[in-house]
Amino acid sequence: MLTIGNHISSSKGYEAMGKQALKLGANTFAFFTRNPRGGSAKVIDPADVERFRMLWKEKGYGAVVAHAPYTLNPCSDKQEVRRFAREAFADDLSRMEYIPGNYYNFHPGSHVGQGVQEGISLIADLLNKCLKPEQTTTVLLETMAGKGSEIGRSFEELRMILDQVSLKDKMGVCLDTCHVWDAGYDIVTDLDGVVQEFDRVLGLSCLKAVHINDSMNQRGSRKDRHARIGEGYIGLEAFERIVNHPALRDLPFVLETPNDDDGWAKEISMLRGKASY
Repeated sequence: MLTIGNHISSSKGYEAMGKQALKLGANTFAFFTRNPRGGSAKVIDPADVERFRMLWKEKGYGAVVAHAPYTLNPCSDKQEVRRFAREAFADDLSRMEYIPGNYYNFHPGSHVGQGVQEGISLIADLLNKCLKPEQTTTVLLETMAGKGSEIGRSFEELRMILDQVSLKDKMGVCLDTCHVWDAGYDIVTDLDGVVQEFDRVLGLSCLKAVHINDSMNQRGSRKDRHARIGEGYIGLEAFERIVNHPALRDLPFVLETPNDDDGWAKEISMLRGKASY
């Protein structure tokens, strides 16, 4: 069965997130570890976490994909912004151990004029300071659309980050369909070619999750504007190929489409209906 879900608000705790995912027909979900536009993090209730873990175990469901706040920029040109990124990142990894064995996804960041090489060096520095041999969480670099000075617009840029990380076994990649399309990768007419390019540069063993979103923009726009599935330039036929591709089909798919609960439930049902397994 296709493993698919959407972003769910973490404001009511882990058990509530799990129950909301089930209500929408999901068997995975994503959540922000803290306020996505700020720095505050909700206090974790161990009893609530245990109820969620029991619920998820009972259903036999697998990994969920936590998301770092958008304000986290480890390659900023401002020291205080980099300090927040390091402190929030380390705290989030500690909090993730309440639900061991899951994923923590983050946007690599924007170098804001310092240059790609310096940005990559700063991102790798954060990872080398925060990753621990004993952690059970896999940290995922997200593929980016390439707007402004974003790092991660190409598979090669992600490769350069990984090459500088010591604990590579704690790392992976989350492929965002809208982002790679906006970055110029043709997942509509040459999905096999894009997957082969990913394998050549990064290795398919690095690919751990997919953010499944349509795009409001034409390929190569570098604008990063998500659309509902089938309502953008990627289109429904391409998503049918994506969810059935042998290199992708067993990964958790997470919707980040501009939608409400009813809309996400429909998208989950629709994409699951397109899966041939």
